[in-house]
Amino acid sequence: MVLGFIKQCSLFRASNLQQQASASISRQQILARSIQRSAAAMAFINPRQVVKRIVAHEQPEGDGAVVRRSIGRPELRQLDPFLMLDYFTVSPPAGFPDHPHRGFETVTYMLEGAFTHQDFAGHTGTIQAGDLQWMTAGRGIVHCEMPASTGVQRGLQLWINLSSKFKMIEPNYQELESGNIPVAEKDGTSVKVIAGESLGISSPVYTRTPTMYLDVTMQPGASFAQEISEGWNSFAYTLEGRPTFGSKGTPPIEAHTTVELSHGDGVMVWNDSDKACRFVLIAGQPLNEPVFQHGPFVMNTREEIVEAIRDYKGFRNGFERAAHWQSHPLDF
Repeated sequence: MVLGFIKQCSLFRASNLQQQASASISRQQILARSIQRSAAAMAFINPRQVVKRIVAHEQPEGDGAVVRRSIGRPELRQLDPFLMLDYFTVSPPAGFPDHPHRGFETVTYMLEGAFTHQDFAGHTGTIQAGDLQWMTAGRGIVHCEMPASTGVQRGLQLWINLSSKFKMIEPNYQELESGNIPVAEKDGTSVKVIAGESLGISSPVYTRTPTMYLDVTMQPGASFAQEISEGWNSFAYTLEGRPTFGSKGTPPIEAHTTVELSHGDGVMVWNDSDKACRFVLIAGQPLNEPVFQHGPFVMNTREEIVEAIRDYKGFRNGFERAAHWQSHPLDF
């Protein structure tokens, strides 16, 4: 009886000590996370905050394609230097058949499936999930963008304006396969550095209009601090999950929502949900130039737009090769 009582007391003390230790560890974890968040928040003198939220609803585009447009819609016509951001969903035979561009850059980042590109200069290529194509339209290009496989293809296309000194340069491409896009990882956050720099890792992409483009995935409980050059405009588009931007107490952002951020020296992001979140964080140096846009032509004056339309229809001044060119249909 006495031995049994002593044994029960020992077990009780051991259990009590274990509970105290667990409670202590839990408190330490909470304190450590709080300190980490406070330290990260103090990393910026002027942290950026959410100033606008735009839910990207589906709308038809191209030939049977569907896009969720955020920048380029009435609520946010432009965010200098950015002209448009589309999250596209395309299944054959839908796509974006032969069409022209002048005066800006298109950045296509595949999320699922594959897309094939053909242009009137003879350039062809296919980008798979995770691959990037950075196309400088310059003085003029005519091309098509079509699904390269059966099923659903998904991706993002960003339009970036060019300054007047670059609007009439020769077309150019930068293409990176997923494995060649550098990845930075820290404390539950993984960043594909498409353009610019994050967590000490830089992208090889050259940006005529200075741009930062990050694909960020955060595990539950993770926080992320990203420096952004003062004076640059910035925004984020949420792909999955419910991240919180700017301040800890602000409501989380649902998927397919764009948030415009205020000016500052950086932004804080938290994932307080029990699932991973994913978003793209994009920033760029404003050009502060007049913008006249007519569909796929973006120039500085109305007269330049009229001239671009005449050049395209007259097959001249950069559009000469469009006179006898047509893309080839794809067989699956």
